[in-house]
Amino acid sequence: MDAKLDGGLSAAGLARIDEMLAGFVAEGVLPGAAILVARHGRIVHRATLGLKDLASGAPLAEDTIYRIFSMTKPVTAAAMMILHDRGLWSPDDPIARHLPEFAGVKGPGGVEVEHAPTLGELMTHTAGFGYGIGLGPHDATDAAYIAAGVWEAGSLAEFAQRVAAVPLAYQPGRAWRYSLSMDLQGAVIERLSGQGLADFMGDHIFTPLGMDDTDFFVPADKLSRLASLYHMYGMAELTLLDHPSFVRDPRVIPKIAMGGAGLYSTISDYGRFAQMLLNGGELDGARILSAEAVAMMTANHLSEALLNPGVTAGMQKMGPGRGYGFNGAVFHDPALAGAPVGRGTYQWDGASGVWFWIDPENDLVFVGMIQRMMQEGMPRLQDLTQQMISEALSG
Repeated sequence: MDAKLDGGLSAAGLARIDEMLAGFVAEGVLPGAAILVARHGRIVHRATLGLKDLASGAPLAEDTIYRIFSMTKPVTAAAMMILHDRGLWSPDDPIARHLPEFAGVKGPGGVEVEHAPTLGELMTHTAGFGYGIGLGPHDATDAAYIAAGVWEAGSLAEFAQRVAAVPLAYQPGRAWRYSLSMDLQGAVIERLSGQGLADFMGDHIFTPLGMDDTDFFVPADKLSRLASLYHMYGMAELTLLDHPSFVRDPRVIPKIAMGGAGLYSTISDYGRFAQMLLNGGELDGARILSAEAVAMMTANHLSEALLNPGVTAGMQKMGPGRGYGFNGAVFHDPALAGAPVGRGTYQWDGASGVWFWIDPENDLVFVGMIQRMMQEGMPRLQDLTQQMISEALSG
């Protein structure tokens, strides 16, 4: 019989995950990979494989720092929920109540909106916005964002003003579209808290959780720990990614911190954040959120009408049984979704290949970190590791 670890997971099953990732590294599919598994509040398995930098041959380490891109989004949701716990906003609030520049926002083509977009819709990519960075359908909304220079704004307040001047891509609540909504949440956080987004996250999430290596920049004394980032876009082998659109100077504190992307973190730090969510908002005596706030953040908020056609954001596919909470996907009916996870599993990923989930039914946290930009055809690591964790739980 297969030996079981303290957390009730099959040792052989976890070893198979390590072997799979080691195989991808050996084949040149990944530069390296790191995973962390926690069960019942304790880390039961870690693996660190491959290289931090291919040119130097420097290996990944447990304290390697990664660019986590869109895994910033769940952290932004947590920041929003801290302010919800303070009674400062409600999902039914019009966005304009907190960002008055949206009071006159127009619908698609400049028509009147059927209803004012709400913060609940802002939290779920259903408020009517596009993205404007090549991730959407490349329509008039995206072109208008680019023409308005929304990503060149000097502050989140200016960012919100520029976005508000562009008509919505669709009537609020009528569709799900991956968007700059999380960046607008950053503007809401700054408006409601009176703090910059980075400072708010630092004071109310990172410091109390002991996430000492998580921030929107990398200090000089930690720079040697940063993993190089690679891609295979049109390439036969892993190639260093140095395009400034994706790889800004990590030493420079950005003029504005964005709620949709931009954080650097370690697997241990993000594991602590994920464990806090799984614990209902508390970790090691530090309460970040109420249990009610976590429940709201990790519940599905999409209607069946939106879910039945299926909606997609990168590697994330929402559909029947698999919906969307606040800034993350939620399995509200895993059997219907055909997914090997527990009910209530909340997850997301990032463009650099990082991924995580929390599974309250199985009391489990999984965090994976790699440094290869996502693209169609690369291994679907979240799906693969969820299947293998399910086998390790049952085997």
